[in-house]
This record gives sequence, structure tokens and C-alpha cells, in this order.
Amino acid sequence: MIHKIIKFLDNRVSFEEVSAHCDIPCKIYDPSPAQLAALTVIRMLDLINEFEQSKNLSIEEISQLSRLVAQKEEHAQKVKEEVTVIWGDYFKQPQFEQFTNTHKLVHSIMLQASRCKQSTDKSNGIALLKQVNQFAIDFWTTKNIDTFVATSPYPPAEPVVYPWLNPHSS
Repeated sequence: MIHKIIKFLDNRVSFEEVSAHCDIPCKIYDPSPAQLAALTVIRMLDLINEFEQSKNLSIEEISQLSRLVAQKEEHAQKVKEEVTVIWGDYFKQPQFEQFTNTHKLVHSIMLQASRCKQSTDKSNGIALLKQVNQFAIDFWTTKNIDTFVATSPYPPAEPVVYPWLNPHSS
């Protein structure tokens, strides 16, 4: 019943559609999705650059290239979204005091993700992952959680910062 009333009102008034990560303070934040998105950007750049060898692309290859570019850009945007949610919702004055470079780092991540969307240069993807890894280190440090670096177990096999979640500690 309520759904019908809201739908009726929306048809008459045309409410502006909005979306948000979460306006309930769930306190569940994790930079891992941003890191995975950055890895995906690098992987898409690798696959896109494989097409550079071809002089004449078939329609199937053009279609594949188009999908790879779309995924690269979608994941670069996801990096931006994931980082800004943590920066805007989790980071408060104590974290900004602990990491005085946070605003500059986040801005740099935004610019680097845009570079990834605008080009096919793999070095842009590597630089993005490096910045997102630094953001992850800072984030986990604010929670008093140690981190370690390991090579991702899948292509593009780049270094990723992980939280050290020791199940044996109290």
C-alpha cells in the first residue's frame, strides 16, 4: 500500500533520485574493493595493450576491446567511489591529525584514476595502485592494525597491501 502511494506521488511530483553508500553509521569500511578495482584497471590495460600488435582488428576483437575499455573506466570510477566513501564517512579529525596528508593523497588518487580513464598507459594503473595501497596502509594504521605487502595471486600479479588479521591475537 505504501509503495503504491509513494509511486503515485513520484509520478506526480517527480522526486529527484538519489543514492548513497550508507547513511547509517555501520562502521564497516575496507579499502580492499578500491585495491581490487585498481588491480582490475591494470589488468584491463594489459589486455587492451595486447591489441596494439594487431594492424587489422576483426569485429569480434573490436567488440572485445570496447568491453575492456568500458571495464577499465568502470573500475577506475569504482576506485574513486570506494576511496571517497572511506575518506568522507570514516576519516574524522583524529584520523586527519594522524595522517595530515590524507586530503592530498585522496585528491591525488582521484586525479590518477582519471588519468587511467583517459589513457592506456599501464604506468598510470601502477601509480594508481601504489596510491591506493598507501591509502590502505593509512586506513589500517588508524585502526591499529598492522599491514603487510604481498603479490596478488592473480593477474596482474602486483603488490597489494593487506591487513594483518591474526586470528590468534585477542
